[in-house]
Amino acid sequence: MKTVVIIGSGIAGLTCAVRTAEYGHKAVLVSPYPSERAQSVMAAGGINASLDTKGENDTVQSHIEDTLKGGCNIEDRESVTKMCEAAPGIIRWLEATGMVFTRDDNGNIDLRAFGGQSHKRTAFSGACTGKQIVTALIRKARQYECSGMLERKLGYWFHSGLIKDAKCYGALFYNENERKLEAMYADAVVVATGGQNQLFGKTTGSMLCDGYAAGKLFEQGAVLRNLEFIQYHPTTIETVQKRMLITEAARGEGGRLFYYAGEKRVYFMEDKYGARGNLMPRDIVSKCIYDAPSQVYLDVTFLGKDVILKRLYEVYELCMNYAGIDITKECIPVAPSVHFFMGGLAVDDSHCTNIDNLYAVGECASKYHGANRLGGNSLLAAVYSGMTAANAINEKECSREKADFNEFIIREEKDIEKRLRSKSKFSAVYIRQVLSELMNRDLGITRTESKLCEGIKSVDYYLSISDKFKFDSEVSPYQGYSLKSMLLLAKAILLSAKERKETRGAHIRDDYPERKPEFECASYATFINGNIEISFAKPYSDNKACKEEQ
Repeated sequence: MKTVVIIGSGIAGLTCAVRTAEYGHKAVLVSPYPSERAQSVMAAGGINASLDTKGENDTVQSHIEDTLKGGCNIEDRESVTKMCEAAPGIIRWLEATGMVFTRDDNGNIDLRAFGGQSHKRTAFSGACTGKQIVTALIRKARQYECSGMLERKLGYWFHSGLIKDAKCYGALFYNENERKLEAMYADAVVVATGGQNQLFGKTTGSMLCDGYAAGKLFEQGAVLRNLEFIQYHPTTIETVQKRMLITEAARGEGGRLFYYAGEKRVYFMEDKYGARGNLMPRDIVSKCIYDAPSQVYLDVTFLGKDVILKRLYEVYELCMNYAGIDITKECIPVAPSVHFFMGGLAVDDSHCTNIDNLYAVGECASKYHGANRLGGNSLLAAVYSGMTAANAINEKECSREKADFNEFIIREEKDIEKRLRSKSKFSAVYIRQVLSELMNRDLGITRTESKLCEGIKSVDYYLSISDKFKFDSEVSPYQGYSLKSMLLLAKAILLSAKERKETRGAHIRDDYPERKPEFECASYATFINGNIEISFAKPYSDNKACKEEQ
């Protein structure tokens, strides 16, 4: 029996843990908070699969082509094909696990239209699909907890991988309850820590997703991929804490975007792209809203109160509670916001990184989405990647090698204690706030070389004083020790955006507005001898590129 440590308890991590336990291996699910607080519960719209319950002659091949086209043709066709082919079976597995999907009048799984897709392909559960999937997986996970095949470790913050000679032996965590570092050794480690929201402050995602794990593992030798592709969701509203997502389902149900020119409504997406203009891929819709001459609104009032309360109740509730807007009577003022990260840890088809026994799943792994993710493909990729990693770990022979990390752990503990006593003026908590401000300023929805260089210069300054950061004793030391690796990740993102001298998908360069054939490939960031290097390679060479860059 193998022991698999899974870092992160959202949909990707839960799926991997459940599948690992199904195979008869011990799954250790580690996170600071319960799954109910994972970002996955925020996923509203749905999960893609070619089910064709609407009689539109949808096919798996069409799903593949839409995904590749939406990603601007830089993703590996074979990888995308495997995911899309697995999608109908994943829906059946989720149903068997306890997931409840919305049904049509004939009792079939209902499907809605999502941006960039040629057919209605998105299965859903009202406007809370992510929450329903998490609930079903938690129920399944608890069965294995009772049998001892799955163990939950709550109150643990990731510190670092236990890595030697490009091989992972486990992971080191900060135990919040005991206030000390704790090593967990394993036959395989699976990272399921989500995207990099906190690098940008107010986003649609959870502030718990800060990119630190990817940044730290990058520092420890893992290769990163496609970091410059950051998706802005076109329709969000601002609240005190964050940007709240107005799900694409609202447009999938028929919602229309417009702005006012005097007293006249201008339905700019329909004027430019025709009847399905409101459901263009997210990068296109976001850029059009960004370029609009005045405030953009989303109108669903004409759907009628009954339809809204039945199919978009969560949107109704969100707008009423956070903005005082009754969407059955009023239009919603919307604006784009950072939403999803196509870039992350580079993985092969088994979801293994270039470091042996270290896997990445979900949003922290760069796979399938290319330059721009289609709505509904994120939940599919989360479940599929969790399954794929568990399958690969099950089939892999276990070497049972041991390595001694005691000196490393003692050194890290002493450094944390020293920083907590520090009298330095450089507060880590304050610099984290500054970091999000500069990333929004210099790496926005549109980019230029001059702004990217300004961002790189600013990040370089904070990296130069990183050994002087003071940790705040009133908050978790994690807020302090995570900062350097977050800065390193931020620099890698800025450099990746600087080196891709074109506009493609979610990467929009004002100074290079055209798509260029020489950049029809993935970008790779490696950390070698203290320097970040950016290279480009065709997506089919992911595994080879990762190993050779090691």
